[in-house]
Amino acid sequence: MSIEGTLESPNSELSSPQQPPARKGSKVRILVYLVLLCALGAIVWRIHQNQVQTAAATASQAAALLGRPVPVQVATVEQKPMPIFLSALGTVTPYMSVTVKARVSGELEPVKFTEGQQVKQGETIMVIDPKPYKAVLDQAKGALAHDEALLKNAQAEFARYKALYAAGVVSKETLDADEAAQGQYQGAIESDKAAIETAQLQLEWCTIQSPINGKIGLRLVDPGNIITANTTNLVIINQFQPIAVYFTLPENEIPQVIHMLAAAKRLPVDAYDRGDQAKLASGQLLTVDNQIDTTTGTGKFKAVFDNKDGALFPNQFVNIHLVMENRPNALVIPSAAIQTGLQGPYVWMVDTDAKGVATSKIQPVKVALAEGQVSILDGGLEAGQQVVVDGADRLRAGQIVAVSARQKQTTQAASQSTGSGTAAQVSSASSGGKGNGKHETKEQQ
Repeated sequence: MSIEGTLESPNSELSSPQQPPARKGSKVRILVYLVLLCALGAIVWRIHQNQVQTAAATASQAAALLGRPVPVQVATVEQKPMPIFLSALGTVTPYMSVTVKARVSGELEPVKFTEGQQVKQGETIMVIDPKPYKAVLDQAKGALAHDEALLKNAQAEFARYKALYAAGVVSKETLDADEAAQGQYQGAIESDKAAIETAQLQLEWCTIQSPINGKIGLRLVDPGNIITANTTNLVIINQFQPIAVYFTLPENEIPQVIHMLAAAKRLPVDAYDRGDQAKLASGQLLTVDNQIDTTTGTGKFKAVFDNKDGALFPNQFVNIHLVMENRPNALVIPSAAIQTGLQGPYVWMVDTDAKGVATSKIQPVKVALAEGQVSILDGGLEAGQQVVVDGADRLRAGQIVAVSARQKQTTQAASQSTGSGTAAQVSSASSGGKGNGKHETKEQQ
């Protein structure tokens, strides 16, 4: 026991001096943690201060923007006569088109026209060498003279034999034979006359004349070529004045058009360019096809235009406006002013107070018909009020607005172009004026 106690005592003496360093390391770690907490707190405080400053700057900018006028472009609500029409895509087609062919064969002589010129009906445009046909005509005339001489001789012999028969010198059979010969020569003469008419007709066909009034196209055969009758295409003549336009409409709109056509006898039709902006010509609806195309469910219509200025050209694609009615006092605004919200279509109005300050205001509207650049309203606005057509995305209720001088000029030009004679509208229903789904604005859809 004493030995063990003696051995343990040195170990206890050696372990006792190691305890103070362990307490010293714990203090260092605590100090490091405190420093880290202070740094983290400083970072959090700095972030909070930055957020406060950013919010303050944003609020200051928002307040500044609220007080600054927003430049916008406005248009004035107009009340004027407006046509209501159906729109369709049409193809310009010559009112009459003739592919000229020769009715006789022969060598083509120099032509009598200039490519692209206007020709009149009956005007000579080409000539086929007439010499062979003139020779045939002369031959037929010679055969006629020969048979006429034979007939004259037969008639003289018949007169002599008739006197001899009366005297009893010749028999009845001889007299009948002379009479039959006289009839043969008469038949030959009639045949010769028919041959002369045929030869004369072929000789006239050597001169090719324009069958219609129209514009002549490019020459398809050069002079000097041998052409074959009723086979070779020589030139194409198209009639431009008047000119026709074919277009199609859905079958559900055909009864309405037929009813209007029967009541009014004629319906105005306007042709516009590809962009549906510039009016090219005005005409009238001629007729409706007698059947519906089952593959497309559309009916074919034909309109006729005077085309005195030559604005329409064959195979040209045009936008057709078939005018169904005219509204004398329609409220018209640019379609760009119409916005769509949860409560339906609306516009941004510009109100000016007594001090001359212009502010924005939301105004719900009722859109009757719309297509292209303008729309007709059934209510919500009055003539003379101003609506925003550009810059509405930056507006809010009560926002101060301003219209720059350049934008005012642009607005006036747009208003003038919109108010010219035929505005772009589409009739999507009968006289009631309520649009169906097809012809409503994109905002309404």
